[in-house]
Amino acid sequence: MTTPATHYLTPAQAAERSGFSLDTLRYYERIGLLSDVGRAPSGHRRFTEDDLQWLGILRCLRDTGMPIADMRHYAELCRSGERASLIERMALLERHDMAVEEQIALLRAQQERLRRKIDYYRSVLPD
Repeated sequence: MTTPATHYLTPAQAAERSGFSLDTLRYYERIGLLSDVGRAPSGHRRFTEDDLQWLGILRCLRDTGMPIADMRHYAELCRSGERASLIERMALLERHDMAVEEQIALLRAQQERLRRKIDYYRSVLPD
């Protein structure tokens, strides 16, 4: 039985699919957020679907405001093995989830304040 061939993406394709710039991909690799990115015989980086899945997690963490240091710690925990760090990974994500929840509550309150101001301006405009 043969195994299916792995489909590789160029850095440009990975950047397009992940929403990260090429510079960000290089930076994430340099600081250890991306590890074991494959290389073609020519030395060019090539990304797999697994890499894209990981980039999706990094995008979520970044977009929700997780600091780079925490992202790096999370990546290190993930690389350490499933069982060895599962509780610590979960705790880190739960702390981050609480921070995201607080940020959402703050944004909702600020949005409500904006809407009250908009309503006020509408009320004072001549018809």
